[in-house]
This record gives sequence, structure tokens and C-alpha cells, in this order.
Amino acid sequence: MTYTFSMKYDPPKTYTLKNVFFDTGKATLRSESNASLNELVDALKLKSGMFIEIAGHTDNVGTSAANVVLSSGRANAVRDYLVKNGIAPARVKAKGYGETQPVADNSAEDGRQQNRRTEVRILTD
Repeated sequence: MTYTFSMKYDPPKTYTLKNVFFDTGKATLRSESNASLNELVDALKLKSGMFIEIAGHTDNVGTSAANVVLSSGRANAVRDYLVKNGIAPARVKAKGYGETQPVADNSAEDGRQQNRRTEVRILTD
């Protein structure tokens, strides 16, 4: 007997970029981030119809207003890297969410580290 079936896998629509690093308190990308960002560039080049949002997040250290500015700057730094490496500007939005969407408790360093993140949100693929 032979059976035929099809299976569809829908990857997550939001994921955290791993190994993307910034100088403390700044929106300056560190060179150690290039490998991960180059993988994102390659994926976007393969899927030319994909549109994404780069979402910047911070912990709750500092003022809310300063954290929004910092997270926006970091999201824009990632966007700028993608555009500089051949991705059309219209395909990538950048938004800073500051400390408004924590994924862990900010009362301990480990939790704050988890909250300082950059996410990719797939808008259309």
C-alpha cells in the first residue's frame, strides 16, 4: 500500500534575533551581530515578497521615554543594516516598544537580559 499526504508548516510570525548586540545604552550595532544579520539578509533575498517589522525592546532600567528612544534607535540600526545590504527600504519597518512588552520579570538581571531583545515580525510572506 502507498499513502500520499501533504503537510504544511507555518513558521512563527515573530522571533527574536539571536546574537545581535549593541553598545550599552546606545543604538550602535556591534560587529559580532553581522553573522546573524547576514542570515536575515539572505532570508529576505530568498523571499522577495516578505515584509517585516524590526521590533526593539528594552528592560525597565531608565525612564519609559528614554527606553522608547533607545529601542527605536536599535530597531532602526538593524533596519539600516538590512537596507545597506540590499533589502528594499519599503520591505522593512522599524519600531521601538521600549519596556512595554516584557517577556520576563525585570526584577532580576536574567529577566532584564531577556527583555533587551530585537524581534523580527513577519508582516507578509
